[in-house]
Amino acid sequence: EINRRFLQTVRLHYPGDDSMLEKMSIIDERGNKSVRMAHLATVGSHHVNGVAELHSQLVKTQLMPEFADLWPHKFTNVTNGVTPRRWLASSNPPLAEVLNDYVGSDWVSNMDLLEKLMDKQYDPELNKKIENKKLLGKHKLSVYIQDELGISVDPSSMFDVQVKRIHEYKRQHLLALWVISQYIRIKNGQTDNMVPRTVIFGGKAAPGYYMAKLIINFICNIAEVVNNDPDTKDLLKVVFLPNYSVKLGEKVYPAADLSEQISTAGKEASGTGNMKFMMNGALTIGTLDGANVEIRELVGEENFFLFGHDESGIQQLWSEGYYPQNHMSSEVWEVINLIKGGHFSQGDRETFEPLVSNLLNNDPFCVFADFCDYCDAQDRVSRAWVNRDAWNRMSVINTARSGFFSSDRSIRDYCTKIWGIPH
Repeated sequence: EINRRFLQTVRLHYPGDDSMLEKMSIIDERGNKSVRMAHLATVGSHHVNGVAELHSQLVKTQLMPEFADLWPHKFTNVTNGVTPRRWLASSNPPLAEVLNDYVGSDWVSNMDLLEKLMDKQYDPELNKKIENKKLLGKHKLSVYIQDELGISVDPSSMFDVQVKRIHEYKRQHLLALWVISQYIRIKNGQTDNMVPRTVIFGGKAAPGYYMAKLIINFICNIAEVVNNDPDTKDLLKVVFLPNYSVKLGEKVYPAADLSEQISTAGKEASGTGNMKFMMNGALTIGTLDGANVEIRELVGEENFFLFGHDESGIQQLWSEGYYPQNHMSSEVWEVINLIKGGHFSQGDRETFEPLVSNLLNNDPFCVFADFCDYCDAQDRVSRAWVNRDAWNRMSVINTARSGFFSSDRSIRDYCTKIWGIPH
C-alpha cells in the first residue's frame, strides 16, 4: 500500500516514464520480489542526510539521484562531530591547560572560542608550549608501547599514526608499502632528508574478513623485520597496537604528529578519527574523502598534505579500464619483489601472495594508482617536519579550526535542519 501510493507520486512527477517507476519502486520486481530497504527508508523519512559534505553529495548523485530529483528538499548534510570533553579536555589535559590559558575554559562547551588561537599562531611562546605538551603525550604513549609490546620508541621522532578499522578501502596496506619503501632507502644508504619516524598502526578486523587479517599479519611482520634491523635504529620504527579500543585511543590521539587519512576517495562516509587527531593538533596527510574535504577547507590547503585521485578521478580510472601494473614505478616493483621474495615472512614466499596478487591483478581500491603521489606527499611531510616552528604553527591552526567538528555543532545542525526543535 505504501508503494502504491508512492508510485502514484512518481507517475505525477514523471508522466509516462515506466523506467522511472521500475527504478524507484520500493519493491524490486526482478526475479524473486524483494523490498528495497533504502527506498522504503527514503519514502518514510522527511529528511535524508549524509555524514560529511562529500558523502551527502554522493547520496544525491550516485546512491539515489532519482529520489533527490523528486524530493530535493529532503536531502541535506549534517557532518559528523566528536565530543571535545572526551577527546581533548579529558584525554589531553596538558593541551587543555594551554587552551584554558589562551582562550578561557569555556571552550569545552563552545569550541568556536578556539578560533582566538588564529591571532596567536605566530606567537613563539604558544607554539613552544604546544610542542612541549605534544611531547608529554608522546612520552605517555611511548611508555605504554614499551610496557605492553617491549618496543622502545623515541618520543622525539615523528609519530605517524593510522588507527581505524582494518579494511582494504582504508588502505592500511598503502602506508605499509610506503614503510617498506623507506626501509629499502635506509638499506641502500639513501637517507638524505629522511627524518626519524615511529609509524603506529591500530585497529581491528572483522572476524570473517580474511584480507583484513592478512594486512594485520603483514604489518606485524614488517614491524618485526624493521625493528630488529640495526640499520633502521635511529630512523624508523613500526608499531601495531593490539586490542585497539576507544580507551587506547585516548592515549593515541594526543601523541600523534601526523594523521593518516588515506582511504580511496569516495569510499569513506565520514569517519571521526581525523577530527580527534585534528583537535589534538595533528597534521593530516590524506585524500579528498569523507570529512578530509572539510578539514582541508578549514585549515587551508597549505596546512594539509593532499595526495591521490579525487572521487571523480577514481571513477575515470575505472571507466578507462584501470590496470594497476600500468601505474607502478620501479620503486613500487622493488617493494613488491622484496615481499614476494619472503623478506617479511621468514623466507616463505606464499604467506602474502594473496595480498600481492590482489594488488597486482585487481587493486580494487587503487593503491598503486595513488602510491607515487603518496610518496611525494610523505616527502613534503618530512620537509615540513624539519622546520619545527612552522610545524607547530600548523598544529595550532588545526586545533584552532577544529570547533566545526564538535558534536555540539552536529546536534545543533540536526535540531535546525532536521528535527525542527529549539536548542
